[in-house]
Amino acid sequence: MQTRTLTKADFDRIVEVFDAWWGGPSSGFSPHPIFFYELGEHALVIDEAGDLVGFLFGFVAERPERTGYVQLVGISPDHRRKGVGRILYEKFTQICREAGCIRMKAITTPANEGSLRFHEAMGWTAETVDDYAGPGRKRIVFTKALR
Repeated sequence: MQTRTLTKADFDRIVEVFDAWWGGPSSGFSPHPIFFYELGEHALVIDEAGDLVGFLFGFVAERPERTGYVQLVGISPDHRRKGVGRILYEKFTQICREAGCIRMKAITTPANEGSLRFHEAMGWTAETVDDYAGPGRKRIVFTKALR
């Protein structure tokens, strides 16, 4: 498996496979072009023999403190539980450290038990925040200190 930065061809492929990887129509949550054109500097993909097997859209936010933010991660159903997510997170953590980030952050919904288990296994702290995404829209906020 090879980890590398995102290209336009990778972004186009992600858009094509997104619904299948996420288990159904997810157009409201599909990859936004901003993660290639404006925030793609830190986006990562993993391929194996030329086939896309995973991606991580992340960026570095400057305020309130320099923070590496994981926005969206996808792993091919055929490559789940094979360390792809761990490889992507470790590489993005390295990028964040090199960029001077003091912490990392990721968000999920309370129903996303797989995300909760994954982040906790990777040493992230989880906090449930009521109304995080608007009235009545609770989210799990994950953080990980880098210093």
